[in-house]
Amino acid sequence: MSSSLDLADRVAVVIGGTSGLGRAIALGLAHAGADVIPTGRREALAREASEQIENAGRHSMCVTVDVLHRDSIDELRDRVLDEFGRVDILVNAAGTVARKPTLQVSEAEWEATIDVNATGALRACQSFYEPLAAHGRGRVIHIASLNSFVSLREVAPYAAAKSALLSLTRSLAVEWARSGVNVNAIAPGVFRTDLNRKLLDETERGQELLMRIPMKRFGCAEEVIGVAVLLASDAASYITGQCIVVDGGFLASGVNS
Repeated sequence: MSSSLDLADRVAVVIGGTSGLGRAIALGLAHAGADVIPTGRREALAREASEQIENAGRHSMCVTVDVLHRDSIDELRDRVLDEFGRVDILVNAAGTVARKPTLQVSEAEWEATIDVNATGALRACQSFYEPLAAHGRGRVIHIASLNSFVSLREVAPYAAAKSALLSLTRSLAVEWARSGVNVNAIAPGVFRTDLNRKLLDETERGQELLMRIPMKRFGCAEEVIGVAVLLASDAASYITGQCIVVDGGFLASGVNS
């Protein structure tokens, strides 16, 4: 079993892999043996993340991407193929969210959220399909959300986008199964990051979220790595079209007091 989780000789591209959970996943795949290209829009963060991968003993490269533009994604694919010769694992972790009453959400704001969280993943999947299918064991991992299953107040565009991403996961899993490309998703629960630390620790919303978690704590970024390595590996050879929730029991919870 340990050898089936070994990612040696695999090449992984992690879009949205320069911060937060995406960065933790990128480093986790590297520690499991993969060469990893963590990428996003900001060059400084991409450079820092790629250096962290290389410090872990794996190969990487600094390259940026904007998921809103197909040409940018295609350029990323071509540069990775030129440098590494293959792509075995694609992680779509890029995302954006803003809290706002739905009545006040403009169509432009709605479309922008859908574009980053759902359409961006579609662009990446379409662009990377051929190299993923080339060796008959390609892996796509989407980062979904609790909002793919339940509603959280005043984030309707994000919820719609993440629900669409989960449906895309299932559709591609069915379409690409015969090509040897497995498509799955991870739905993280509430994880403390630099971006949300103040909200979680200092607001009523954060306290309500904590109350809903049976484990009575927020997740740590490293706790999503194991699932990512599993889904990227040969151990997941018969797993496709699934979403694994890593949430400390949030979705299973009813009354906790």
